[in-house]
Amino acid sequence: MQIHHRGYVSGDPRVKPAEGYGIDRSTEIPDEMDVLIVGTGPAAAVVTAQLSRFPSINARAIELRPGRLDVGQADGIQARSVETFQAFGFANEVVEEAYRNVEMCFWTPDPENPANIKRHSRAADDSTGMSEFPHIYVNQSRILDYFLRDAERAPGKIVPDYGVEFLDCEIDPDAEYPVSARIKYCAGERSGEERTVKAKYLVGGDGARSSVRRSLGHKLHGDASMHAWGVMDVMVNTDFPDIQVKCSIQSHDAGNILLIPREGGYLVRFYVDLGELTAEDAGAIRKTPVEEIVATANRIIHPYTMDVKNVAWFSVYEVAHRITDGFDDVSEAERGSRSPHAFIMGDACHTHSAKAGQGMNVSIQDGFNLGWKLAAVLEGRAPESLLDSYAEERKVIAQNLIDFDKEWSTLMAKSVDDWEDPDELEKYYTKTMEFPAGFMTQYTQSAITTGLEHQELAPGFPVGKRFKSAEVIRRSDNRWRHLGHLHEADGRWRVYAFADAAAPALEGTAMADFAAWWSQDKASPRNLYTPAGGDEDAVFDLKAIYQQDYTEVELYDVPKAFQPVKVPFDLHDINQVFAAGHGRDIFRDRGISTEGAIVVVRPDQYVAGIFPLSAREEIADFFAGNMVPVKNSIKA
Repeated sequence: MQIHHRGYVSGDPRVKPAEGYGIDRSTEIPDEMDVLIVGTGPAAAVVTAQLSRFPSINARAIELRPGRLDVGQADGIQARSVETFQAFGFANEVVEEAYRNVEMCFWTPDPENPANIKRHSRAADDSTGMSEFPHIYVNQSRILDYFLRDAERAPGKIVPDYGVEFLDCEIDPDAEYPVSARIKYCAGERSGEERTVKAKYLVGGDGARSSVRRSLGHKLHGDASMHAWGVMDVMVNTDFPDIQVKCSIQSHDAGNILLIPREGGYLVRFYVDLGELTAEDAGAIRKTPVEEIVATANRIIHPYTMDVKNVAWFSVYEVAHRITDGFDDVSEAERGSRSPHAFIMGDACHTHSAKAGQGMNVSIQDGFNLGWKLAAVLEGRAPESLLDSYAEERKVIAQNLIDFDKEWSTLMAKSVDDWEDPDELEKYYTKTMEFPAGFMTQYTQSAITTGLEHQELAPGFPVGKRFKSAEVIRRSDNRWRHLGHLHEADGRWRVYAFADAAAPALEGTAMADFAAWWSQDKASPRNLYTPAGGDEDAVFDLKAIYQQDYTEVELYDVPKAFQPVKVPFDLHDINQVFAAGHGRDIFRDRGISTEGAIVVVRPDQYVAGIFPLSAREEIADFFAGNMVPVKNSIKA
């Protein structure tokens, strides 16, 4: 964290001074606003936290509930989500609070006595090093707390308006404020009062029964598996030896269990197989008492037993796989003729089983994908057409999730007698681990993602996939840092300049030539899109990474383009220069060419493109396709 460059900070540096709309954050919802966010679920909370970092944007969040979520159904947090938490500044806090998953145990019937279960095998959670961050479990309500705390700490100071219901809306794309939304107060002295408010954009993160989705005329399509599960968060005394380890438990004839330990050392979640359903059974099965779920669980784990001392929460559900027919308000007939003004995210778009732990995780990425785009458009840094890419990118991801979850949940419910290979479930779990960890997302070529023309320059950073961090030595203080951990959720593009093999120099090398173009040419992205009067890196976070050991890199040999000037004191930021050392070599670890490369990363941490150091025109053309030049630019 870099502080004091605006003036001495004596308080908590994570709490930013109020600016813009955050200065007078009235409790009254305004008649007109830039963005109306409906709901405070994972996707909506991310958008709220993201937009609160842009105090020039007038955004409000409304929530039907009278207050914060007490108990959330989701609890699995994949490593990709923890990477996102790092961008918002609270990853370490969550990891410390959560249960950390290190392996999964597979229990199957004992071949010598099938009435009993026996531990068959174990699988490490991340044996291939997909991420330096762990797979964790913590209640959804806590994740919402962290994001909403971040929104309140940010300059925009967005705090949800609780007890307010979204009823419906009308959209006139040609109006100054295209969205007219009817809202209703559901608590306090104004309970029952209805109002109409106007917004430039509407964001619906209001769950599987989304009123925003219904108002846009979209529906969820798909089917149910007709297989019932009971889920319960319980505290137990038991002789089952792996009660604090994630387990798949398959009995011979009593059904299956997915066991998920929870944070705190005592709470455990059981997904208990209640068997196949008919259409007539569905209503009755949902009334299954928790005592019957406990009894079924005890039959499955025989010869072990558990004595449930407390039930924190339970539910009964059937697995359903559904996806909406639209992610925004633009019909297929209108696509390309106008840009969207309303969006839906998270469970409003896709519903599936809880077995793969994807609901909250995919929703978080929905929100991260949309949030920075809204900010860029509203601040005038990007054309409105950028918003078309939300539906284009996230609908594909949602369908991939549905397809994966169908297969995974089917395997979880499969009778042990139907397995041709007793190791099939473990093999599938290990083979597909990258998908539930959140790392299979790969955006295809678009205005914000290039093709693969130069992928060979940096094969360890696949274009369209999230930027996989690696360790480097920061030359200013000679500390090792994870390069990706310096990527904050601040809406800036990251431009990583990986140097050629020449030693650092102010001129005469490919790296120095790139730096000169970036800082001096009026047609460079930095100079076209960066407003005058602010930080030189306000729009593009440019970092230099040299191949040499850090002991061979001196800052006076590094071009000033990599030492941006900060206002108001015109301080040179010397913290953006990195090298190898102490066994850390990002060029080796990510296969970066010794000729060097430019790696451009989107504000949501996905690799947008790889370019040679000499690719001036290509880089300029790429940003020309997704940004708007500012009138009073830094080199105007």
